[in-house]
Amino acid sequence: MQHFSLRQSIRHGLVIAAFCAAIAGIQLAYGRGPWDVQLVYSLAIGLPSWLLIDIGRLWLSRHSPIPWPLGWRGWALVAVGGSIGFQFGSALGDAYRESMHPGLNLASAGGPSSAMVTTVLACLALSFFFYAQGKSRFLEGKIAEVERDAAEARLKLLEAQLEPHMMFNTLANLRVLIAADPPRAQAMLDHLIDYLRATLGASRATLHPLADEFARLRDYLELMSVRMGPRLAYTLDLPEALARVPVPPLLLQPLVENAIRHGLEPKVEGGSIHIAARPLPDGLLELLVQDSGAGLAAGGTAPPGPPGPARQSFGLQQVRERLHTLYGEQGTINLIAQRPSGTCARAVFPLNPPLP
Repeated sequence: MQHFSLRQSIRHGLVIAAFCAAIAGIQLAYGRGPWDVQLVYSLAIGLPSWLLIDIGRLWLSRHSPIPWPLGWRGWALVAVGGSIGFQFGSALGDAYRESMHPGLNLASAGGPSSAMVTTVLACLALSFFFYAQGKSRFLEGKIAEVERDAAEARLKLLEAQLEPHMMFNTLANLRVLIAADPPRAQAMLDHLIDYLRATLGASRATLHPLADEFARLRDYLELMSVRMGPRLAYTLDLPEALARVPVPPLLLQPLVENAIRHGLEPKVEGGSIHIAARPLPDGLLELLVQDSGAGLAAGGTAPPGPPGPARQSFGLQQVRERLHTLYGEQGTINLIAQRPSGTCARAVFPLNPPLP
């Protein structure tokens, strides 16, 4: 937590000044002297006391993550700061009274000792108020930091689970090709090596540019094209304005895998996949993976509408969880039946500013 904040210090100073003005008003109401004299005394005592306590706080907690000295040192700081502030402010107030109101005698119940105790108690009350506020902000910041770390760790776990899943499917396909068509298996293996090299060299950040996501999809589709041949056609549509928009890595690949496995492979003639990105109103981004395959009902997976358990594949569920982890209720994904055949996976989430 930041120990010193100019904005926070100004706010605290204004609170102290308002508190001092209120004390001066109370003194005036009890008939203990003119308003200006009481205000000068109050401000001359309150502001220096606060400054001494705040400077001492910064010095004593300079090596601590918590911006307030713990234990007896904190209370001793308040008592010493309040006492010195009282002595300084009283002398300054006396000088002002003698200059502006010669001969004025102020009534003070209990004398200087009582006034000093009152000052120290007021300093304690205000210091505790500021300490409670600071501690609350400190704990809120820590909670937010832990939540961010947990969300990032969860995203990393989900991404780590996706990569072996993709590798399992690819190697299973490669095994079939090795026996049936060795030259194509060799070409597929070469594409797999290129894909893995690009994947391992990519950033492991929580987000990466949408252009990188589309590039990895192109590599993967080239890999699948070796196995499926003319049965697989694909198009990628990424507007230049969206190329640097940040998205979670491997977000669309499970949807493309689903389109091939559940949509195109069940059809003898195969089909096509169209992947597109476009902005929506209200600051949202829409990503589409459309296939001309067997479709939800024809593919024996789920009827049109909300995805059922059969179509709720591992990859689709991972995409849904990652969107919810990052964007909450604003991150959604739906499967939509196409006519006359095919399926559209539609992901919508907030459109963040482009990466530099």
